[in-house]
Amino acid sequence: MKPGFNPGIVREVTALVTEDMCPAFDGVVVHRCYSTWSLVHHMELAARQVLVDFLESHEEGMGVHISVDHVAPCRVGKTVRVRAELAAVDDNRVICDVAAYDGDRLLAKGRQIQAVLRAETIRRIIDKA
Repeated sequence: MKPGFNPGIVREVTALVTEDMCPAFDGVVVHRCYSTWSLVHHMELAARQVLVDFLESHEEGMGVHISVDHVAPCRVGKTVRVRAELAAVDDNRVICDVAAYDGDRLLAKGRQIQAVLRAETIRRIIDKA
């Protein structure tokens, strides 16, 4: 990891909630609101942005954990702001607190963890899968 990768680094992602972000099962939209899987995708993106500028050329990150409490819905047409903050670096684990908002209204909060490994190690792990 490059120098300066310390707790407190914050990155944000914004997303306009669209129809394709609604929860659908077997092609049937269940609710016209922001799905949990879309929310998790945006949390992963924000956490990745916390990490990416600090990776050395031989390193890569790989998501290993996410936990989320999805506490409020958000309707189609609203803009969601997803915030990731570096909480800790523990050995090769990068731990981010993540949260999503509609304006000031909390939609979800959680924690995302990435493992930082040599890029070739990750390729070997994937090749063996």
